[in-house]
Parts: sequence; C-alpha cells; structure tokens
Amino acid sequence: MSNLSTRLAPPKRPALFSPLMSALLLACSLCLHARPAQAQVPSQAPESTSTNTAPADASRPKIGLVLSGGGVRGLAHIGVLRVLQELRVPVDMVVGTSMGAVVGGAFASGRKIDELEDFVRRTDWPAIMADRPPRQNLSFRRREEDQILPSRIELGLHRDSGVSLPPAAAGNSSLEFALERLVPPLQAESPISQMNLPFRAVATDLLSGDMLEMVDTPLFLAMRASMAIPGVFTPVRINGRSVVDGGLVRNLGIDIARKMGAEVIIAVNVGSPLLEEREITSAVGVANQMIQILTNQNVAQSLKDLRPEDVLIDPDLGNIAFMDFTRYEEAIASGQRGAMAAHERLRALSLSPEAYAEQELRRHQQPIQLVKQLPLASLTLRGTKHTNAEALTAELDLPIGKPTGLPEIQKAAAELYGRGDFERIDTQISDENGRRQVTLNLTEADWASSRLRVGLELYSDFDEANRFSLSVMHVWTWLNRWGAELRTIGTIGAKRKLGTEFFQPLGAGSPWFAAVGASYGADSVDQYNDQGQRVARLNVNLASAALAFGRQLGNWGDIRLGTTRGRQRLSLAIPENPGLQLKNSITQHSLSFRADTLDSLAFPSRGLLLEAHLVRQTVEGLESSKDYFDIRGLAAFRLGSWAGHVYAEAASTAIGGNAGQLGGFLRLSGSPQGSLNGSSVGMTRLVMARQIGLMPVGFGGAIRAGFSAEAGAVLKANDKALLDLPESKLAGSGFISIDTRFGPFYLAAGSTYKGQSSLYLFLGPIW
Repeated sequence: MSNLSTRLAPPKRPALFSPLMSALLLACSLCLHARPAQAQVPSQAPESTSTNTAPADASRPKIGLVLSGGGVRGLAHIGVLRVLQELRVPVDMVVGTSMGAVVGGAFASGRKIDELEDFVRRTDWPAIMADRPPRQNLSFRRREEDQILPSRIELGLHRDSGVSLPPAAAGNSSLEFALERLVPPLQAESPISQMNLPFRAVATDLLSGDMLEMVDTPLFLAMRASMAIPGVFTPVRINGRSVVDGGLVRNLGIDIARKMGAEVIIAVNVGSPLLEEREITSAVGVANQMIQILTNQNVAQSLKDLRPEDVLIDPDLGNIAFMDFTRYEEAIASGQRGAMAAHERLRALSLSPEAYAEQELRRHQQPIQLVKQLPLASLTLRGTKHTNAEALTAELDLPIGKPTGLPEIQKAAAELYGRGDFERIDTQISDENGRRQVTLNLTEADWASSRLRVGLELYSDFDEANRFSLSVMHVWTWLNRWGAELRTIGTIGAKRKLGTEFFQPLGAGSPWFAAVGASYGADSVDQYNDQGQRVARLNVNLASAALAFGRQLGNWGDIRLGTTRGRQRLSLAIPENPGLQLKNSITQHSLSFRADTLDSLAFPSRGLLLEAHLVRQTVEGLESSKDYFDIRGLAAFRLGSWAGHVYAEAASTAIGGNAGQLGGFLRLSGSPQGSLNGSSVGMTRLVMARQIGLMPVGFGGAIRAGFSAEAGAVLKANDKALLDLPESKLAGSGFISIDTRFGPFYLAAGSTYKGQSSLYLFLGPIW
C-alpha cells in the first residue's frame, strides 16, 4: 500500500489598494519586538527524526548551511550550492528563510543542482508574482470573462459579510504550482522532521510577531509559508496560526542551526541593502525601507553568533532588486563568485570523492514511488458545501475502472482549480490490492460564489475621438445543484449597456447548456464619406432578448445555436435632426464557434483565439432576410526575446449592408476609427514587442516596446473586387505597452500609408 498527497490552489483575489500597506502596518508592529520570542509551530504529531539519515562521521564536524531570504537575490544560493558540490563540502543540515527556505528545502528534498538551475530558467517568474493563475488552467467561462472585461480588479460581494477585500497583491496559485514542480511529489507532504537531510524553515506569526521554527510542518507548506511576503502573498494558516515571511524576525537562522547540532556553520547572506534617500519616492518605498531595516537589524544580530570556525558568504549582488526576476542568471553567478572567494576555508571541510558520493546518495534517496497506472477504484470529493460533488465528479475525466496515473489525477485537479470556486485542493492517492483510491479534499473560497469585477476603457486619438467607459461585472455561481450561473454587466460613459445572462448546464456536470439573456445598449456610430471625412453621427439604441443552446468544448471553447429578438431605434445626432428617427424590430438566428487557448489577453505569447459567427437577420417589414458571416483569429508566438501575434478577420453581408468597420489603433492605425466600412471587410496585422521593464508587484505586469504592421481592405456595394486599390490600406504603429490591473494600456503613434497619422492613448481589449 502506498500513499501520495499533492496540493493545488486556485486564483486569489487581486488587490485594490497599495500592495505593501499591510506590510507597512506589520513592520510598525514588529518594531516593538527588538528580538522576538522564538516559538515552534504546534504540530499534531511528536517531533521525529528521519530513519534514513546515516550517523555523521565522528571524525569531522557537523556542517550546517544557513540560507537567508532576499527575493530574487536568494537565487544566489544555487550558485553557492554549485561551488559546495564542486569542492565536495558536505551539508548535514539546512536552515532557510523565505527564498532561502525555497532553495534549501528543494536541496534537502534531494533535488540536484542542475535541476534547481533548470527550474529557475524554466519558471515564468512574472506569472508567479502576478495576481492570478496561468490562464490555460481556467475554465472557458472564466476565460470568457477576461474577454468581456479584461480587468483584474475583483472582489467578493456577499449579503452577510459585505465586501471581501483581497489579502495580498499577488495570488498564491502560481507560486504553489511552481513549488509543486520544484519539490519531488512524494516529499511535498512529508513532515520536515522526516526528511533525509535535516531541514528547518523560518516564518513569522502575523499576530504575535514571534519567530516560528517549522518542525513537523509538511515541506511544501513550510516553504510556502516562509515565502509569504507581507502584502505580496497571502498569509498561510498552519495549525490555526496565520504565518508570513520569516525574514521579518530571523532572516539568517544561525542560532537555529546551532540548536540542531551544527558545529560549523556556512552562512549565506543575500539581504538587500537599504535604499538611499533619493530612491525613496513613495509610500511603497517607505514601507520597503522599513521592512529592510527590520531585516538588516536581525541579520546583524545573527552575525554576532558566528564563531571563528564558521564561514560567512556574502555575495556581491550589486543593485539586483528584491523582485527583479529578470536577473536570475546574475544572481546565480554572483553566488558562485561569492562562494569561490571563500574556497580556501571551504576546501578544508571537503570530503574524499567516495565519502562525498555516499553523502549525496543519502540526500537523493527518495520514498518508494507509486505504480504509474492502476485501475481507479474510487473517486471521492470532500468539503463541498456551496458546490455539488456529483456535478464536479461528472466533469472530471476519471472513470471508475480505467487505469489512472498521477498525470491524469493532477490534470483533473487542475480542471477543478480552473473553475475558481476553491481556496485549496488537496489530492490524496491510496493504492491497495492493485487498485487506486483518489480523494480530493476541497476548500471552497468564500468570496468566489459572488464576484464583482471593475474595469475601465479609454480611447483617445488626441483629436475628435475621446471616449471613456466604466464597467462592472457581477458573477453569481452555483445557483442550483447543476452549477447555474448568473452574469450581469453594466457600462456607463461613452458606451451605455446593461445586460444579464442565465447559464444553465443541462445536467450535473453536463457539457450541454442553455443560456437565456436580455440586454439594453446605447452607442453612437460615426458615418464617413469616401475621403474618410465624418459627415454624420447616429445614435443607436437596442433592447434585445436571447435564447441559446450549446456545448462546452473542454475548457477551451464552445459552440452555440441561438435566437435573438430585438427592438432598435436610430436617430441622427450630428447634424441634429430630432424629427428623423427610425424604429424597427430585428430577429436573428445564429450559429457560433469560439476557441481560446491564449496564455494572456494583455499581450499573449502562445495560444490561439478564434471566433466564427453565421447570422441570418430579418428586419420587420422587409420581405427578405440578410445573411451575415464573420471570422476572426489571433495566433500568438514568441521569437527569442520578442513576443507577438498575427491577427486576421473577415466579414461579409448582403449587398447594401454594412459588415464591419476599420480604422483606429491596430485596425489601420492613423485612420479615424470606423472611417472605412462596406459590405465586405478584411484586415490582418502583425504585432511584436519585447519587454523593457516590470510594474511594481500588485500594480501590473510587463512594460513593453513594440510595433505593428497592418493591412486592410473594404468592398463597397458597387465594387467588383475585394482589393480595389482605393479601399486597400497599409498602416503601422509604434507603441509602449503596460500590462496594468485594468488591462493593457498603450501609448502609441500610428500612420496609414498615403493617409492620416495619429497619436493614441488606449486602455482596453485589442481584439
């Protein structure tokens, strides 16, 4: 019989306020603790020692490796470990804080140095520091919300508890997924005290300010807790205590290593230096400085505990910032140089090749692995209260009796994770008599069943086109046992809209669904002559109701067949003519297909976006119907340090109708928005950009510089070919793009060949 536990966690709520305000408050309270009292995290089992650890050679001293915290600077520990390996210096125990706990915990779990370096290079560090999980893990309904409102300002809204504000600037899920990849699966849930190489992680009790020395905490949870940077990552609850980053009270745990029995200590200090006065320009900077003062003070106190036989490694990390994960290679290299500077003292501690190989063999020794695949005997979901275990089980591709391995189980857990309903998912696997039992322990997120998202849309060409809209979207989930949802969207400003949709799966866990919706919208549409000059502006008001049936295609798309009935009113706003109004009733029958596998909507680097619609429209009073077809697709790619996408769209309708419009930023940049229209419209563009910076954690993501090359064509009702030269256009733009919490923001300059040029401020979707 064998057992395995793994852990998944879903998206957390993004912050609305300064991401370090909670850190500022915590720092002020901790100033009262000159040297906080030490405490161990209460454990439900007595402390135990590993049965696999061979007794140390009595002829040599026990060596303790102490690794400090320091954000990306802590990756220098990997370079130090590389040198210790080359010099054959044994490590008998490890103490780590924050990033030092992550690197030290992985090393103690048996990871090789090459594996640590490979992990750092392959990890998407900006995604880990973001406030949401990888987009490819989300369900299609959640991805659809991103397209409707590309904002990450979200909070819970409940009648009893009111507004649920977020506890951190960055989500936990991406960090926890990364730690799961870093630690061997069978070690993740093992208590620290049972590891082959003795290890301790240091954390801080958020309420008392006490230092917590985690002893019997599972390795995964200890690493996660030690890196819970206040105001950046959510605190972790361990045995009823709220736990955060240990650097606040003991960034260099020399005394802990001494208590574990270390006779010689190798201490690696990578802490950040204090900022100069000219560098402190905001409240965030003040909060950072206060935390660093606390950290430096407790490090200075710890350094007094070093003895003459101990070795201090202090890598020269220059101006590498705490969160500048683009410089991980520099950090690792600095760690190597720092360790080599102490190579004479380290060499005195080295072992013979044979003795060192034996030491490493014990460190790499892993528990017995699970059989790759066994028939599934049972699948149990526990912890469902608001959600429905029957419906969730039916969604998972884990049929009873089918041979099932760890990858299939992890994939199923990730599908539940992508729904956004759960705070945590613990997976337990038990094998007995050649069959496999799987239990998913679910912790529901109290805020997820009623979520409010707030977004902005801004468009300006510094001329006549200046529009601003504020939107809110409320999603109410699990309205019945089959998982019904109610999604409501309201927009005010240049666009005015109110709409709601009731989405009902046709059975527990069924991919088939029905959707009923109603909406009212008001907008203005400019009319242009053949020279691209605006000649009129129409006000358009439309109230409609819709019914659709469809099928979800995994977590990446859906297909729908629907009917919409609407009432439209057109009036002339410019030139003003109150007496000129047109009212009509419209009926549409539609078939649509949608697919979305993009890794990001702000600036994707892989995946596809595809939408196709076929519509038959009938206007009351007209004897004939008009068919309309449109398709659009976006394919994202990465080319070295450049990322971008290729986009194309085409639309066509009956002669005399209007299939679409071109003009505006990234839609023939430079030309007035909507100035080109006709019965058939087509365009394509290539967009490429490279990262030139990062927004502060909690305020957004990457800052990019890039360009676009665009081409488009319009077929008028009397044209004979789609690519008539007068209506075929080439355009391009250069831009600075910032991934903000409200969506992608652009400052751009665009121009159409043999046409107009324009500057742009743009915040909103680019598709």
